[in-house]
Amino acid sequence: MGIKITDTSLRDAHQSLIATRMTTDDILPIVELMDKVGYHSLECWGGATFDACVRFLNEDPWERLRKIRDKAKNTKLQMLLRGQNLLGYKHYADDVVDYFVQKAVANGIDIIRIFDALNDPRNMERAMKACKKEGGHAQAAFSYTVSPFHSLEQFVKDAKTFVEMGADSICIKDMAGLLVPYQAYELVKALKENVKVPIQLHTHYTSGVGSMTYLKGIEAGVDVVDCAISPMAMGTSQPPEEPLVATLQGTPYDTGYDLNLLSEIASYFAKLRDKYLSTGLLNTKVMGVDINALIYQVPGGMLSNLVSQLKQAGQEDKLQEVLKEVPKVREDLGYPPLVTPTSQIVGTQAVLNVVMGERYKMIPKETKGLVKGEYGKTPAPIKEEIVKKIIGDDERITCRPADLIPNELDKIRKEAAEYIEQDEDVLTYAMFPQVAVKFFEYRKAQKYKIDPDMVDYENRVHPMA
Repeated sequence: MGIKITDTSLRDAHQSLIATRMTTDDILPIVELMDKVGYHSLECWGGATFDACVRFLNEDPWERLRKIRDKAKNTKLQMLLRGQNLLGYKHYADDVVDYFVQKAVANGIDIIRIFDALNDPRNMERAMKACKKEGGHAQAAFSYTVSPFHSLEQFVKDAKTFVEMGADSICIKDMAGLLVPYQAYELVKALKENVKVPIQLHTHYTSGVGSMTYLKGIEAGVDVVDCAISPMAMGTSQPPEEPLVATLQGTPYDTGYDLNLLSEIASYFAKLRDKYLSTGLLNTKVMGVDINALIYQVPGGMLSNLVSQLKQAGQEDKLQEVLKEVPKVREDLGYPPLVTPTSQIVGTQAVLNVVMGERYKMIPKETKGLVKGEYGKTPAPIKEEIVKKIIGDDERITCRPADLIPNELDKIRKEAAEYIEQDEDVLTYAMFPQVAVKFFEYRKAQKYKIDPDMVDYENRVHPMA
């Protein structure tokens, strides 16, 4: 039985390399060719694509999805969804989650990969139920991380919980490139022995081990791996697919994909890549190997944030101290995986602890929110003395955080009424109210050929900023 590949070139690859700036016009000419390969799926939506479309590209993300669907007649389309956060940066009410998932499937999504920053299944359950109800494939992902709390047994336990909740497949989501080859073999083997649904493996090339990790995962029985076409691969993106396809040829794992066809697709993306290099959107820095990812267990993007925060404080020489402080803060906060938003919370707190010369002298509201339970349940319990230090006697949230959010769809619909041209606009407004309004005004101006000078563009971000 051959291995299947999910191609990430239309979502995670450009999100990782060029801050999600690929336009719909860049994407559409190549979709029909990609549709001929026989990929397991095309990951083309979700993650930061939604935000970037509206905020920077003056595009309707829903329109993008419909246009891709129109050209991909044979291949399943896949998206990434942040559980109860959907594609925004906070928890939404259940009725918004249900409606968002309904519309994603109606507009062409087949597979929804659902994850939560804390691996809290309660934050994933509603989106998974909604996906199943709409006839979509609900793929539950756990964020892979390394800590004294996280073990093979723990990840197997998470996977079993997801399967009990109705997951159609499980994804090992290694967002920081921390999963090394022989550990990948052990993890995939353990999952295959304990759950009966397909297992998919996702990594980033940041630490340089990605392709080797895939090879060992494949030998252990993984069903699908995530790759990008070579010009959009490596660095902070995914491993490249053509070398893997060539490596597996003539083995029991043969993908059956045509290397000539992949080469044709690669030459299209190579031209795109040159365009992004020339505009400066593709920074060659993100293309190399950053072994610090393995040494400090800190994702590449988080590392650059730490450096810039220290620069602002004029204390760049303290980087080593901060890198030693990160695992301590992480332990204090219950070992959260370092992925948005927990990577920012842990990183900022570590910087403050070092810069202030005293631990927890200054505590941002996000750290308090994490300890309070606003983001969900941390993987390991937080020690009582840390809770006391950070939130004093404040009451902690022990239920699923979204249980405290009343239904809000009707209210949002009323607020956005004057801008709505399609059902989906309500959801765009729900995700990013201010950004959406600016986009809706721009769209109206384009539609009615209003002189741009007559529109109030104050506070508007330049489309390619």
